[in-house]
Amino acid sequence: MVKLLGVLAPGLAAAALLVPHGAAAPADPSATGRPDPVRFATFNASLNRADEGRLITDLSTPDNPQAQAVAEIIQRTDPDVLLINEFDYDDAGTAAQLFADNYLSVSQNGADPITYPYHFTAPSNTGIPSGFDLNHDGSVGGPDDALGFGEFPGQYGMVVYSKYPIVESEIRTFQNFRWKDMPGALLPDDPETPEPGDWYSDDVLDIFPLSSKSHWDVPVNIRGKVVHLLASHPTPPVFDGAEDRNGTRNHDEIRFWADYVSPGHRSDYIYDDEGHTGGLEPGASFVIAGDLNSDPHDGDSIPGSAQQVLEHPRVNSTDTPDSDGAVEQSELQGGANLDHIGDPRYDTADFADTAPGNVRVDYVLPSKNLRIADSGVFWPVSDDPLFRLVGTYPFPSSDHRLVWTDVKVYGRNP
Repeated sequence: MVKLLGVLAPGLAAAALLVPHGAAAPADPSATGRPDPVRFATFNASLNRADEGRLITDLSTPDNPQAQAVAEIIQRTDPDVLLINEFDYDDAGTAAQLFADNYLSVSQNGADPITYPYHFTAPSNTGIPSGFDLNHDGSVGGPDDALGFGEFPGQYGMVVYSKYPIVESEIRTFQNFRWKDMPGALLPDDPETPEPGDWYSDDVLDIFPLSSKSHWDVPVNIRGKVVHLLASHPTPPVFDGAEDRNGTRNHDEIRFWADYVSPGHRSDYIYDDEGHTGGLEPGASFVIAGDLNSDPHDGDSIPGSAQQVLEHPRVNSTDTPDSDGAVEQSELQGGANLDHIGDPRYDTADFADTAPGNVRVDYVLPSKNLRIADSGVFWPVSDDPLFRLVGTYPFPSSDHRLVWTDVKVYGRNP
């Protein structure tokens, strides 16, 4: 029996939901041969709304055009384990259930329906009032003074869908981990004062979380082998000033996973929302997934931010997801794309052609003990019939593209 998992956020009494849909998990496809690869995917689907409860309203019927396009992209790529960023959170998990029932499990334009026996969602720091003037504009209140930018609690949240059982007893969330508790944290400086790292007062730092949404360790049992989906959505490194409070937070939100997958002293400082300490066990299999809002070569993030996980000794980065559509759009749109250092075929988001242009910000990064079989970005070229699902601005689905990686999962846990 799957149960509710209580994860309380400051000022927001809400439960994390782990919900079965009633379908069986995929079986081993062959009794004698090796199992098929497992597809992990991340998709910033822009299923966020300007008003609290609006997403539930939009998903209550099966005819919302944007949700239909998002669902069709998911059906066309058919991930086994999927993280969706920018999916508004509600206490009862109603939106997540409605999207599964009214969109994913219904054929979109002839695509095969997709059923996820399990999904997980939990509170987000977005929109939770801090009670402080975080942006130093002389007033307290509004989305920029929330623990994570948002008009209401849960805006821009996350949800995980899985065809395989989620190990509920081992889920860890890090919504309340305080930024100041990270050793060597890049706390932002007030450029008007000589003291380092003093943009936020001690009173602010006593309550201010590292995560702008949350960080989740969601273990998935794949044919007897547990793979930890490490899900997050760091803040964009922009929309701030000379203090770079969002750039430094973005850097450290990414660093959190680099430390978490490093056993021993490097991760000893970490504590989860239940008070348990330490990082991932040595030898554990994992997949880091999400919109990290950091391109390794271009854009506005602090140099080296994405490299913290891309070049981590435990991360398998031998295969970079790519697409022909990204190359085509970079050439057609020009602008800032012409000055980029990074290869456009790895781009995962279609942003403004001025700055930053199209960039790689969405990642699916397996551990080195998971062999990569294939990968890709759902970004068709303009003469492909499926280009209608991504399009150009204003986008029919999202300004981000779904990114997937197939990994071979062998063996069982000892």
